[in-house]
Amino acid sequence: MHLIFFFLLVFNLSHLQSTPMDSKYILVVGGAGYIGSHINEMLHRQGYQTIVLDNLSQGYREAVQHGVFIEGDISDTPLLDHIFSQYQIAAVMHFAAFKNVGESVREPLKYYINNVGNTLNLLSAMLRHDVKLFIFSSSASIYGMPQEDLITEEHPCEPINPYGWSKLMVERVLHDLDQTHQLRFCSLRYFNAAGGDPEGKIKTFNRQDSNLIPIVLNSLVKSNRVVTIFGTDYPTPDGTCIRDYIHIDDLGTAHIAAMEKLLTGSSSNCFNLGNGHGFSVRQVIAAVEKVTGQCVKLREGERRIGDPAVLVANSCKAEKELHWQPRYSSIEVMIEHAWNAMR
Repeated sequence: MHLIFFFLLVFNLSHLQSTPMDSKYILVVGGAGYIGSHINEMLHRQGYQTIVLDNLSQGYREAVQHGVFIEGDISDTPLLDHIFSQYQIAAVMHFAAFKNVGESVREPLKYYINNVGNTLNLLSAMLRHDVKLFIFSSSASIYGMPQEDLITEEHPCEPINPYGWSKLMVERVLHDLDQTHQLRFCSLRYFNAAGGDPEGKIKTFNRQDSNLIPIVLNSLVKSNRVVTIFGTDYPTPDGTCIRDYIHIDDLGTAHIAAMEKLLTGSSSNCFNLGNGHGFSVRQVIAAVEKVTGQCVKLREGERRIGDPAVLVANSCKAEKELHWQPRYSSIEVMIEHAWNAMR
């Protein structure tokens, strides 16, 4: 009888430990967008309960297939207080930023209000409700013009556009809150997010983006769309800019690893997320034509102000400290997954 009781007890305990945090939730802000929806799906696969908060200005309700969905904005203080009061939140992942560099130059106030001001409102609500784990979607744009071939986290931070400044400002605030309020954070500095859901569950809903791969793919599904190559005289093998592309699934793996590191008591930190090697504009276009079997209509244009010739990440710190390794490093695979998601 005692032996039976012992096995039942062990079974019950193992069942209780089958989910990472039992009744606690991860708040995924901007979780209906391109990156947020994929990471919400990955959190679900690993047993986490999520709450997705999104105002649907850039995201799509159809992309949220798991968790509690709440339509709303992080500028809405009463809504944030309701969410933090209603649910036990263990950590917050933040993806609700505007991210078009060109638009940030034309409309800087829009970017400072949303990316900085509204994020401060979210952080204030977290502190009021004693939630002190924050995963921040940052950007390689905080570095500005590269001073080395492979950019490390120690590279000087000298943004050259309001978007980059908005990300760096939030990072500065997070450092201060770590010191004064013990809010622990992980800032993940993306290079160029690419790809789509490898399992094909999450589709891309009319994604509008300033990144090269979706621009080229969109040109194939919309008639008479021409892709402009901005600059063909850079000091690179084929004269076009070289960029580092990171698959959305690899971004998700890094986010979850960073969150779990904080959950176990680790200190605040920042990490570059990239593949460590780049692809030129012409290489990306050639890969798109190979994957899709279609011809991309091209025109050559002048260089854009502020575009560096090469922008590639050194992600050794993330590989070492997060035990993270990009799984999808092939540009053809990234394009194939993105193309399947669009169709």
